[in-house]
Amino acid sequence: MGPLTRALLFWAALSAARGVVYFREQFMDGVKWQDRWMNSQYKSDYGKFRLTAGKFYGDAVRDKGLQTSENSKFYAISSRFKPFSNKGRSLVIQYTVKHEQKIDCGGGYIKIFSSNLDQKNMSGNSQYYIMFGPDICGSETKKVHVILNYKSKPHPMKKRIRCKVDGFTHLYTLILRPDQTYEVKIDNEIIESGNLEDDWNFLPPRKINDPTAKKPKDWDDVRQIDDPNDVKPEGEWKPRKIDNPNYKGVWPCPQIENPDYSPDFNIYSYENISIIGLDLWQVRAGTIFDNFLITDDEQYAEDFGDDTWGETKDPEEKMNIKQTEEEKKRERAKEEKRFRARFNRKVEKQKESGKAKLNRITVKKEEL
Repeated sequence: MGPLTRALLFWAALSAARGVVYFREQFMDGVKWQDRWMNSQYKSDYGKFRLTAGKFYGDAVRDKGLQTSENSKFYAISSRFKPFSNKGRSLVIQYTVKHEQKIDCGGGYIKIFSSNLDQKNMSGNSQYYIMFGPDICGSETKKVHVILNYKSKPHPMKKRIRCKVDGFTHLYTLILRPDQTYEVKIDNEIIESGNLEDDWNFLPPRKINDPTAKKPKDWDDVRQIDDPNDVKPEGEWKPRKIDNPNYKGVWPCPQIENPDYSPDFNIYSYENISIIGLDLWQVRAGTIFDNFLITDDEQYAEDFGDDTWGETKDPEEKMNIKQTEEEKKRERAKEEKRFRARFNRKVEKQKESGKAKLNRITVKKEEL
């Protein structure tokens, strides 16, 4: 029994003993991944994916994933699995992404769709349930998207989460729970957490300002006033400001229950979850996607991350450091070679110049 077979049997046994694994993709069976993933035909010039571990990696086989291969292209590819609903149970979405090209503008996120998606026509216009993962563009945009569909409308997260931008493989995890809480993890560490209702604008606010309330006439909300003791000097002058002794702060308008608010305890749940896709744009290609996992077991997902990304991240960095050092040596050798060539040309010119000068002296002597 080979190592690949043992690994697959191990994860199958582990998942059976715990929760449900709805989807797992590690691209460890060579070209067979093409039977499971479908390229969109919505556009004729979509960029192509290739299976590779990249320029540096921790394991040549385990680190193989789908890599974008063409610059300035849209990409659209998806994979279908048995439909399920996460109602009454946690939903864990996890994968690894490596921007080994140190991407300057492009997406590294994934999308989760319902079973009725037409995969051949998947595009940026296709309605999705969840969009999750890093997005980078210039110095301003370096964030992790967490966009959730609610009542057929996408709702972005109100909080901002910064993504990793160092060029190495990183593990991204999103957890939605039946109690309406969530977690976002990067490299198996909690980066953000909270309540779905609080951190997205799914519902109207629970309370609103009382429209019948009026600010008292004697309520002073001017923080600073002109100093009455300040003396006007010669020339242009404005009195200095002092703290207003009568300042009471911003008037707190009484609040009432919002008549438009209605609680919804199923914001977290989706029906017929059945497709995972990559629908993105990249200016500079080279991103690698791997170790996809959709499950209802948070501990399984954490262990899966430790046994995939966790096992290969250190060897990957060591290989990159070694390659960087070797590249520096090659550059130094090239520079030294170029320097020697310039030095030798200069010496030759000086020699030629000396010979020409000697010849001119000889001619003058003969003329005399």
